[in-house]
Order: sequence, then C-alpha cells, then structure tokens
Amino acid sequence: MVFVTLLTAAGVLLLLAEIFLVSGWSVAGIFGVISLVLSCFCAFSEFGTASATIVSVVNVVLLVLLTVAAVMVKIRRKLSSGAPGRGSKNFFDETALQVGDFGKAVTALSPGGRVSVRNVEYEMISLEGDIQSGTEVQVVLMEDGKVYVKPVSDEF
Repeated sequence: MVFVTLLTAAGVLLLLAEIFLVSGWSVAGIFGVISLVLSCFCAFSEFGTASATIVSVVNVVLLVLLTVAAVMVKIRRKLSSGAPGRGSKNFFDETALQVGDFGKAVTALSPGGRVSVRNVEYEMISLEGDIQSGTEVQVVLMEDGKVYVKPVSDEF
C-alpha cells in the first residue's frame, strides 16, 4: 500500500508543479499522469478489485480537482497578464492623458482597440460605434481605468 500511496503522491506533486511552475504540458505533467495510472495498476495487482476501485476513484477525483485548479490558474494568468488586449487594465498616467486629447486609431475600434496619443498607444473604447484605423479621435471620458473616444467630426 505504501508504494501505491507514493505513486499517487508523486503524481499529484508532479501535476501541481506542472500547474503552478510550468505553463503548458511538459515532462512533469506527463510523468504525473503516468504515476497516477501506475498507482491504479499496482493497486489492482496487489490488493484486488475493491481496494483498487477506491484508489481509482480517489485518483479521478484528484485529477478533476487538479484540472479545475489548472483552468483557474490559466484564467487568472490571462486576466492579469500585462499584454495589451489580454484582459489587462489600461494603466496610464492621468497627467499624460486627459479628456479632450486627440489621437489616431492605430487599429479598428469595434468597440475596443488601440489609439495613439502623442506617440503613446493606449487601449480605448469607442462610444459611437465602430471606428476605422487611421481615423482621428478625441478622448471624451476616462473612468475605471478605461478610456472612451469618439471620432473627430469635420463638420462645424
């Protein structure tokens, strides 16, 4: 029983290392799954069907919990990544960007996209529908870390 327990513990530790230390599937994750499968086979060969069924159920529950943890970690990493457009908040110096500033759409805004203001790019949101790239825009609202723009009208 000690060998089965060690295989299960090794599998869990390897999968935890895979989730929290390495992103994606690597040697640790593969060996973790192999270790859990081997613990089931060893339980069947050493202790019979009843004990092996318990070990298998425990391993399946552990795999489900670890899968949920992996998904949550991946979501958290994606939301907190600093890459533009990947769930990051738009952190900016409020003295560098003000309501009324003019800029040019670097990408299409539908409704969100990139806008260059004084040669600095920001994530911004259109208040008036889609805006094509290259369109001159004006900052009309800044709230909760988001910057809202509208296209500049040539009509006066």
